[in-house]
Amino acid sequence: MGVVLNREKPALRNALDEGILNWKSPDIEKELYMNRILRTLPLQAAVVALVLAAFACSPSPKVVADDDGASSTSQVSAPAEQKLTFALQNEPDGLDPGITSNSFASPVLMNVFEGLVKYDADNNLVSGCAKDWSISDDGLTYTFTLQDDLKWSDGSPLKAQDFVYSYLRVLDPALGAQYTAMITDYIAGAAAYYAGEADVSAVGISAPADDTLILTLKAPAPYFLGILGMWVYSPVNQATIDAAGDQWTLSAETFVSNGPFRMEEIAFGEGYTLVKNEHYWDAANVRLEEVAFRFIPDPSTALTALENGDIDGQYTIPSADLPTLKATSDALQIVPTYASTYYEINCSKAPFDDVRVRQALAMALDRQAIIENVLQSTDQPAFSLVAPGYSVNGVAYEEGRSDYGLSATANVEGAQALLAEAGYPNGEGFPAVELSYYTNETVKSIVEAMQQMWQENLGITVNVVTEEWAVYYEGIQALDYDIGAMGWGADYMHPMTFFPLRVSDNGLNNSGWASEEYDRLVAAAQVETDPMKAMTLMRQAEDILMNDMALLPLYFRSAPMMMAPYVKGWHINPLRNMYLSGAYIES
Repeated sequence: MGVVLNREKPALRNALDEGILNWKSPDIEKELYMNRILRTLPLQAAVVALVLAAFACSPSPKVVADDDGASSTSQVSAPAEQKLTFALQNEPDGLDPGITSNSFASPVLMNVFEGLVKYDADNNLVSGCAKDWSISDDGLTYTFTLQDDLKWSDGSPLKAQDFVYSYLRVLDPALGAQYTAMITDYIAGAAAYYAGEADVSAVGISAPADDTLILTLKAPAPYFLGILGMWVYSPVNQATIDAAGDQWTLSAETFVSNGPFRMEEIAFGEGYTLVKNEHYWDAANVRLEEVAFRFIPDPSTALTALENGDIDGQYTIPSADLPTLKATSDALQIVPTYASTYYEINCSKAPFDDVRVRQALAMALDRQAIIENVLQSTDQPAFSLVAPGYSVNGVAYEEGRSDYGLSATANVEGAQALLAEAGYPNGEGFPAVELSYYTNETVKSIVEAMQQMWQENLGITVNVVTEEWAVYYEGIQALDYDIGAMGWGADYMHPMTFFPLRVSDNGLNNSGWASEEYDRLVAAAQVETDPMKAMTLMRQAEDILMNDMALLPLYFRSAPMMMAPYVKGWHINPLRNMYLSGAYIES
């Protein structure tokens, strides 16, 4: 008999018995509170008023809007229009949850689709489409009971068989899914089926009844429940895909989903309009009638729109404005994230195939200067891939971890010595480096700082080039680059989310680097049921990766964003998944 888990508030540690994430808010002052009317006053008057306001540091491990109502007043307020307009700075490469791994799609996908489980405002895994589930004693069989009377956004019934179809669709190589490994690495028979070596009957995905889904793993994975919160495990509607083919996400008319909102309008290059999905299983608790996502690539332009009341929030903010916003804005939110920013380096291409060159490039960067002078942020210098936050029995993952020869400030002498040892004294004979990035003002500032550091500290020539994300990422995937801006925001709250990025045959390994020992250690950690032993295996794998400097780590992220204080009930977790099902506009 398997263990039946309580669905009311199942904390990750109780549900998974696999360590915990200790989220610490950045050591900054929380924004000073002021009445919204101050935004219309001259800055000088606002500052005078602000010095009288109280402020507090928040220990909260998440960002969630207050859900309390307005204080009582003798005036009667008209009901607020339940419409939220939110600015996104990057357009995603697609909105098919079975295909994309692009984080730019997250705000949309997490609100128009819903998988079996989701995160609540306290970062607990709770019911999504599954109202209950059980896990067998051997940790291999997950049995889910679906919510009663589930429906698609077009009103047609949503059954367990739809999940089977959706997951097998991801396992079709012709689809080009970017998250295939999230299924092949865990579900029994999935890898063989994907490779064409087994038929569908061998895959551990079945629906014995309309309301029952069974997933069978090839080995225990104590963090698997968190993986099910990823959008690749969301269901997609077979009827609309059969009718519209790969064009189904390009038109609101064919965009059938199952989340708290449905697609009302798609305007490429401009944005998406979502409306409340009346067929959502928990529609009674969805208060927003409309969510308008608008593409405003320049964060400064978005900030002006926010100040003018044209939008209610934005996903990123200009780094130069952060200090002022921390002192004056009641809309600023600092999101603690489980994420790393690093730069891909093409390990298959000379001279970057020499570990000494890669180490020299990493050592020559002044991470602290980038954080303080360019980003003006609360980020932390990174010397490795895996972001801090995870712990087991009070032992943090990063405790005792090597710095791999890196430091917060540049080690110029050490970098120059390594470059000379590699045959390029003072940068002589070193080919011009192409440093590429996707179009983004903040990233532009970072790469320009890196360019200057490498040219001054190593004596090499660095040329900066940029492309829109879709074109840029195609080049990264094709290994048609020297060094490129990248990063990884965790898909689930466990260090394993970072490690497949460098497994030899993983589709997300765009570095040209491979190690059989690294692959072995990652595979062993994936099935290790003892959390402390698993953490040891992951640390050993990370040592191999970083001693080879298979990427250039830059910083561990926090994420400043804006949301007007009259927007209540929303929350965003350390994975930067923003949930709007409980959001509303306060009068």
